[in-house]
Amino acid sequence: MKKADIGIAVYLLAAVMFFIIPIPSILLDVMLAINISVALIVLFNALFVKEVLDMSFFPTLLLFTTIFRISLNVSTTRLILATGEPGNVVETFGQFVGSGNLIIGVIIFIILVIIQFVVINKGSERVAEVTARFTLDAMPGKQMAIDADLNTGTIDEKEARVRREKIQQESGFFGSMDGAMKYVKGDASAGLIITFVNIIGGITMGVLQQGLELSESFGKYTILTIGDGLVSQIPSLLISLSAGILITKVSKESDFSSVLVRQLFGIPKVLYIVGGTLCFLGITTPLSKLLFIGLGLAFVVTARSMQNTLAVEAIEEEVDTSEEQADEIRRPENVVSLLQVDPIELEFGYGIIPLADVNQGGDLLDRVVMIRRQIALELGTVVPIIRLRDNIQLNPNQYIVKIKGIQISEGEILFDHYMAMNPGFVEEEVIGIPTFEPSFHLPAIWITESQRERAESLGYTVVDPPSIIATHLTEIIRSHVAELLTRQEVQNLINNVKENNPTLIEELVPKLLSIGEIQKVLQNLLREGISIRDLLSIFENLADHATTTRDTDVLTEYVRQTLKRAISSKYFPSNETTSVVTLDPNVEKEIMNSVKQTEQGAYLTLDPERTKKIIASVEEETGKLENLGKASIVITSPIVRMYFKKLTEDYFKDLVVISYNEIDSNVELQSVGMVTG
Repeated sequence: MKKADIGIAVYLLAAVMFFIIPIPSILLDVMLAINISVALIVLFNALFVKEVLDMSFFPTLLLFTTIFRISLNVSTTRLILATGEPGNVVETFGQFVGSGNLIIGVIIFIILVIIQFVVINKGSERVAEVTARFTLDAMPGKQMAIDADLNTGTIDEKEARVRREKIQQESGFFGSMDGAMKYVKGDASAGLIITFVNIIGGITMGVLQQGLELSESFGKYTILTIGDGLVSQIPSLLISLSAGILITKVSKESDFSSVLVRQLFGIPKVLYIVGGTLCFLGITTPLSKLLFIGLGLAFVVTARSMQNTLAVEAIEEEVDTSEEQADEIRRPENVVSLLQVDPIELEFGYGIIPLADVNQGGDLLDRVVMIRRQIALELGTVVPIIRLRDNIQLNPNQYIVKIKGIQISEGEILFDHYMAMNPGFVEEEVIGIPTFEPSFHLPAIWITESQRERAESLGYTVVDPPSIIATHLTEIIRSHVAELLTRQEVQNLINNVKENNPTLIEELVPKLLSIGEIQKVLQNLLREGISIRDLLSIFENLADHATTTRDTDVLTEYVRQTLKRAISSKYFPSNETTSVVTLDPNVEKEIMNSVKQTEQGAYLTLDPERTKKIIASVEEETGKLENLGKASIVITSPIVRMYFKKLTEDYFKDLVVISYNEIDSNVELQSVGMVTG
């Protein structure tokens, strides 16, 4: 056991034993001195601690000191009633603090009890209750602020975790303090009751058992009881004061004393006024001239000194600021920091700032958090932190999206308007400002708040500005998610799988495949919108086939066949026949004959004229699907799929190419055409 553990155990055990075993007056004197010492230590710790959480165990400490102090009360009561000699400390407090006068001692004791009950206990209890309530009420807002700082890049994941833990600790601490203040109040009440019991019991013992006169017995036992009350009430008062200081402490950056002195004497103007007022009172009234004029002059001199100090501090601060700026310019790291490129950035003009400002009711930051969660659930990859920045060089209502520092797309919104889009079947028009929806470039119009209800009743799809930006950003992330998947992120994904499947990872990495090769397979899947959430199945398949080939394109095709249920559910609705386009076997054979294998991978050497005819045929056949309102899906044989995808991806952005081996057995297909070329 640690020494601290032994010390705490002995402290509590002694408190319990004092209830049961009588202790001699010499040992009682030692324990009372220790009790006063502990109370002083607690008081000054509460005074000078920088943050309340530095004394997070204060509620428990309050309970320990309370039970120890009450046990001493019981011991002194036993000695007072049994022997009339409770020791030096109790007798000294009864005679010296009360000046040897019974009436003065009683009055001082009553005053201490009033201060304890009416001032400190009542005020501290109320502050603890209010602080606990407001701390709990503020928790959701603080959590949202942390999420907002995390999304804007102000803090990292580690700092966010530390802040969340601190919020939880604060709520737990102030909640405990709300209850712990009842200990203080109960301790004071118990001390008061014990005092009255001691007086009555002492007089009774003196008269009936010791044969003392009533007045003699009253004087003797009342003095001892008042001494006992004072020796217990003073530490109790110190502990109550400590609790009050701790729960009312606001400063988190500096020592309490320095902050308090600066706030009281930090404004020279105030000291000048106070000094002048005291001098005026000393001159014009019968008050002591020496005292009031002297004190007034002292305040004036202090104000003058403080004014000079503030002037010097202002100059030093200005010099330090200039030196820091100069050092920042000269510092080599200043150039290095400019080389960092954010994976995703959303920059917007000043007219859009209210959408991202929580204080103005904006929820764009919350929507960014939801985008990252949505992509994680949909595609199984973690999107990097999305930086949100205002850019005064943009138009007020303009925003741009950058991927790795390069602008990918832009849009423009009207802050106080809504975007209304005709789904295709609404005939009645709504008057507004013509525009295009930024995500899919569909025709739309801007309408006002007053027109929103009517547009919705007519069948228009009405969207608010934050949803427009969020949808646009989501589509951009989906289309570029493959290039956002870094080797480090792949390593993190591998570590997640390794926690429950260490054997698989030990077999696969790095014995069969490197991190870079696994990254390329995952990027190939993400590039075509295939989710990589089922990493266990993906890695199992890679481990099965990496022994025969390390071609990442071929491995991707094997993985796709493993994920056929996910692919089928994504493109082929159940209990419904899906219209597709097939690929002519002759074209497939022609494509395979044009494949050339190199160390850098496979590529097609197809004649440009043949390529042109195949692309034209694809356009014609997929046009039939578009006319039916269906997605453009081409079905090929497994060996041709990836080459045909490479052939067409530069011409058809949304063309889905699937092999027969990637289709579940219960899927029903209907061919509406064939690509012949």
